[in-house]
Amino acid sequence: MLIHEYQGKQIFAKAGLPTPRGEVAATPDEARQVAERLGGRVVVKAQVHAGGRGKAGGVKLAATPAEAAQKAGEILGMKIKGLTVEKVLVEEAIDIQQEFYLSIILDRSSNGNLVMFSPMGGMDIEAVAVEHPDMLFKRVVHSHLGLQPYDARALAYGVREMAPEARKALIGIIQTLDKAYRQNDCTLAEINPLVLLKDGRLVAADAKVILDDNALFRHPELQAMQEIAEEDPIERKAHAEGLAYVRLGGDVGIIGNGAGLVMTSLDMVSRAGGRPANFLDIGGGARAEVVKKSVMTVLSDPNVKGIFFNIFGGITRGDEVAKGIVAALSDIDTKVPMVIRLAGTREAEGRAILAQSGLTAAETMLEGAEKIVALIGRKS
Repeated sequence: MLIHEYQGKQIFAKAGLPTPRGEVAATPDEARQVAERLGGRVVVKAQVHAGGRGKAGGVKLAATPAEAAQKAGEILGMKIKGLTVEKVLVEEAIDIQQEFYLSIILDRSSNGNLVMFSPMGGMDIEAVAVEHPDMLFKRVVHSHLGLQPYDARALAYGVREMAPEARKALIGIIQTLDKAYRQNDCTLAEINPLVLLKDGRLVAADAKVILDDNALFRHPELQAMQEIAEEDPIERKAHAEGLAYVRLGGDVGIIGNGAGLVMTSLDMVSRAGGRPANFLDIGGGARAEVVKKSVMTVLSDPNVKGIFFNIFGGITRGDEVAKGIVAALSDIDTKVPMVIRLAGTREAEGRAILAQSGLTAAETMLEGAEKIVALIGRKS
């Protein structure tokens, strides 16, 4: 779950990381009031789930509260990478001497967490890695043990010229970021830039945080940070109903039981020349009502021209899946072709229920994928 900059800074501040003073505003007048409380000179920053805000005109400096209101009015309502700005972060302006990059990210290749630090902050880390690889310092740390003091020191000494007090503060910030990352079950915690101020302090001037959705049950205080207004409307409705659904933009709807089976179904449809419209996993043991919701969700996508069901019954019963499909079809007036591959537990009973439904049967996964792609092709 990607959260806004201001929310990431709330997590950082709670963990003990230094951040600029700031407040969120949803109107120009609110921005003016925040600027007055902060002393006048502020930065107004668009809050959207997208990078490149500065280049898009979503970050502006204001010298007075009146100018802060003006800048907020210019930013609010603008679109950045297709997302509408509905709020801004109004933050005290700071005098920057040097910018650094610091992040921790889940690293599946090492089964641990990768900590990265660079004295070239403000740049895309990908560009630093390609153009200045000697300026990017990395440490892979154990996911349970976390960052050790010697790891933090090794990273901090990547900056050759730094005052002793600033280097000591940097070591502490690296360790504190690791604590915030692990305590909140993050998959990414990034500060870019981490800035050294002219008065010698180090401050997290930006925050990009991604939380592990699967761990949110452990963090009820973080669940409220989810910004559902920017999600796909079909995905939002599906998630509210407890469905594991991801919209992919194609025209072949796909429903299966088990993430691996569904992903393989996507591959089979692509191999057959089709374009998957979605990922939808009904899970193990799904009852008829869940199947019905799944069918209705997939059909709510106007791009869907056909549906491929790939069901392998273990704890999921074939007759329950069949009942759900029939129930959904009785409630929806649709003429899109549907192909089902049904195997496993109560396979015969399920096929008997579906015999009069007008669905096309398939014996194998590949056969089912090829049939739905062919049917859609003939239909169009």
